Amino acid sequence: MVELSVLKVLLPALTAFFIGIAITPAVSHYLYKYKLWRKRAGKSVSFTGEKKLIYNELESRAREVGTPRMGGIIVWGAASLTILLFYLISEMFLGDVAEKMNFLSRNQTWLALFTLLLGAGVGLVDDYFDVSEKKGYLPGGLSLGKRLIVVFFAGAVGAWWFYEKLGVEGIHVPFVGEWVMGFFFIPFFIAVMLALYAGGIIDGIDGLSGGVFAAIFAAYAGVAFFQNQIDLAAFCSVVTGGLLAFLWFNIPPARFYLSETGTMSLTLTLAIVAFLTNSVLLLPIIAFPLFATVLSTVIQVGSKKIFGKKVFIVAPIHHHFEAKGWPAYKVTMRYWVIAAVMAALGMIIALIS
Repeated sequence: MVELSVLKVLLPALTAFFIGIAITPAVSHYLYKYKLWRKRAGKSVSFTGEKKLIYNELESRAREVGTPRMGGIIVWGAASLTILLFYLISEMFLGDVAEKMNFLSRNQTWLALFTLLLGAGVGLVDDYFDVSEKKGYLPGGLSLGKRLIVVFFAGAVGAWWFYEKLGVEGIHVPFVGEWVMGFFFIPFFIAVMLALYAGGIIDGIDGLSGGVFAAIFAAYAGVAFFQNQIDLAAFCSVVTGGLLAFLWFNIPPARFYLSETGTMSLTLTLAIVAFLTNSVLLLPIIAFPLFATVLSTVIQVGSKKIFGKKVFIVAPIHHHFEAKGWPAYKVTMRYWVIAAVMAALGMIIALIS
């Protein structure tokens, strides 16, 4: 029944939103009580070894010092509790409706939930090290190399699952058809996950990342729904609900930041969702702000290495607009508009191609 399918997607999303709102006071109290924020703003050097003076000025302006990290707990915490709640309801109460409301399934959501929790756990460790001043802890958090190893591992597990368990060897090319890649599907899968993980640097302005990720996951909920992958659609809607709860407290002035525990879990999960819906080539459209963020950084670093000059005042590009004098809220809101428009466009292409 269509009505039950719609209910299965929308009710968990609302539940995740209200659970996220409900757990925020306790999470926020803990973060502020133990002062889980960076003790100094900014970064000392860039990829090219230059002092990041403009970046550091913007970071200080954005109140990075004094605003807790680990806000991603709200997103994956609300999503996980909602998934558990609907699973327990299906186990405890008899009847077709209760059973069908459970959307934890081996073929659609297990792998996505695994990457959500893996990224959340590793990101949480990184965030804790980043804000801790205890002797022996890692200043600045886990190194980029260690985090990339985790992402590579997640990509390898995901690629193996698709290739061996699901028998996937190719991707859908919009308006063309299936492109069979054979064994090369595995490195392609890993490369996509690494590229999406890099997009996590969009978490740089109050409210920016929450709104962008919410639009992306909402679009994939729609794509999965029209593909009749109702469990996956419900999963994406639950993540969207958690993001909206986070966003309620992250709009300026932000109560906390998404940080690594949020961005790693969301970007790894997004890669899995894109492959499950066989719409990975639409990621540059549906997740356009993430790819624009990564591309601006690549262009900046490449230009400085090759030509010895910068293309942008500072990268990623959202900080470039700030450096040009745009108020942070203007950057954020225009990103939200772009994210919503591009997510809708990508969803339309997915449905008609």
